[in-house]
Amino acid sequence: MDTGILQKLSAISQEEQEILNGRRGIDRSLYMDGSRDVISGEKLLAKGKLIAIRPHTRFVAFPEHTHDYVEIVYMCQGCTKHRINGEDVLLKEGELLLLGQNARQSIEAAGERDIAVNFIVRPEFFAGTLSFLGDEQTPLRSFILDCLAGGSESGYLHFQVTDVLPVQNLVENLLWTLISETPNKRGIHQMTMGLLFAQLLNCADRLTFSNSEEETVLRVLNYLEEHYRDGSLTEVAAALHYDISTLSNLIRRRTGKTYTELLQERRLSQAAWLLKNSDKRVEDISHSVGYENISYFHRLFLARFGCTPKHYRDKNKDSFL
Repeated sequence: MDTGILQKLSAISQEEQEILNGRRGIDRSLYMDGSRDVISGEKLLAKGKLIAIRPHTRFVAFPEHTHDYVEIVYMCQGCTKHRINGEDVLLKEGELLLLGQNARQSIEAAGERDIAVNFIVRPEFFAGTLSFLGDEQTPLRSFILDCLAGGSESGYLHFQVTDVLPVQNLVENLLWTLISETPNKRGIHQMTMGLLFAQLLNCADRLTFSNSEEETVLRVLNYLEEHYRDGSLTEVAAALHYDISTLSNLIRRRTGKTYTELLQERRLSQAAWLLKNSDKRVEDISHSVGYENISYFHRLFLARFGCTPKHYRDKNKDSFL
C-alpha cells in the first residue's frame, strides 16, 4: 500500500489517545444513540454522503453491535479478530470483510500496527455502483451481488484476496479518493466500487460465507460457471458429498430456483453474451452452450428474452461493432 495513505491511516486519533491515557472502553457517543447497540451511519457520515471511511479504533475491544448501514472492512496491515453471529473470523492483511446490516459483530483490541479501515456505505449507494457491472445476469453474479448489496442482511462475506493485485489496486484507489480532495467524488467512488465488485465476482473461490448452506450454493453456482455445457446435478452432488435430493432441495430453498432452471439461466446468459459479442452462427452458439436441439434452444431463448436469437443480435449489433 502507498506509504502516504498508510501513514494517514496509522495516525493516533483523539479517541485512541484518550484510550492510551487510561479511558476504558469505547466512547459510545461517537457511534451510537442512547443505549441501543447499533452503530449509526448518521454519526459517521456527513449529511448527504453515501460513503465514507474511518480507520478502525485500536487499543480497545469493540463490544457486540450491529450497524444501520453496510460495512466493508479492509485490512491494510496486520490483522484483526472478529466474532460475527457467534463465529470467529480472522481478517488478515489485504482481505475484505463485508457485513450485512443485522450482523452481530464484536472485535478484539487491535495493536498499533494493526491498521484496518471501515467503509461506511448507505445501501442506496449500491444502486449507482451496480450499473457499472454490465448486463450479463448469471446465477452466480446475481447471488453474490445480492449479498454484496445487503440482501443477506444477517451475515457476512469474507474475501481472502491478499494476492489479487487488481482488487488491492482498486481498494487503494478508493482510499486515496476518499482521503484526498478529489473533484466528482461520488461518481469516482461508484465507478471504482463497481470495478471492485466486478473483480470480486471473479474471486468466488476465495469467498467464505457466514452460512454453510450459502457456501454450498456458492460452490454449485461456481460449478455451473465452469460446466454449464455438460454439468449435472449428480456430478456436483458427488463432488460436494451430498445426496441429490438434499442438494436439490437446498438449492431451491436458497435461490428460489431448481438446478435445471439455474443451468438454463446460465446457458442462455452465455448465449446472449455470444450473440452480442461474437459473429458465431446461432447454431454454433446453441451447440457451444449445451443445446444440440436448435428448435428447443430457440423456444427457451424466446421465453427468456422475448425475441429470437437473431432478433436479439440485430438489436444489439451496434454494441458489438
